[in-house]
Amino acid sequence: MPKKTKTHTHARILKVAARRFRELGLDGIGVADVMKQAGVTVGAFYKHFKSRDELVVEALGTAFKDLDAWEEHGETLPQVLENYLTEAHRDNPGTGCAMGALLGDMSHASKSAKTVYTARVKRSLVFYAGLLPSEENADKRGRALLILSGLLGAINLSRAVSDPILSREILDQVRQQLVDLTAGNALSKLGAGLKQQELNQSTS
Repeated sequence: MPKKTKTHTHARILKVAARRFRELGLDGIGVADVMKQAGVTVGAFYKHFKSRDELVVEALGTAFKDLDAWEEHGETLPQVLENYLTEAHRDNPGTGCAMGALLGDMSHASKSAKTVYTARVKRSLVFYAGLLPSEENADKRGRALLILSGLLGAINLSRAVSDPILSREILDQVRQQLVDLTAGNALSKLGAGLKQQELNQSTS
């Protein structure tokens, strides 16, 4: 097989695996089905990968490239939050955030797969912290952890429940709460209220 052809075939396999793993989970589809859907014979698998785990690791890297592109187009934090917690994202995990789609799989994934996933989590934390407004003594990393945990939890919970109204409520409410919180509205109002109470008590 010419090197160029092998490279294209390899990329096609990874594209299929990245999509199908997000849709079905890491254990939801076997190597044979991935190869078949990529239009490649099963016998050619070991010409491209040493093991199934190597396929998983490379497919994760491919899936995370979609997340890279998505984050690059997020100019403001409210915009990113509003684009993430949507019904369209909920209903299309195969082209969505791999961190969310594969969150439940990672607890029993291989060490190498967890390493790739962990690196992506760390990258996203830096991304979210960078979008937060600058405030004196603000714990940006703590808030970034809150945002990421809220996003991953909400998208998974919205997919898990059978009630469509509740699913939509999860997306809408968590999105709005995170937008308000990270915009400084909730924290600023709370802080202002506490300071006013202290002022009133000191002057009474």
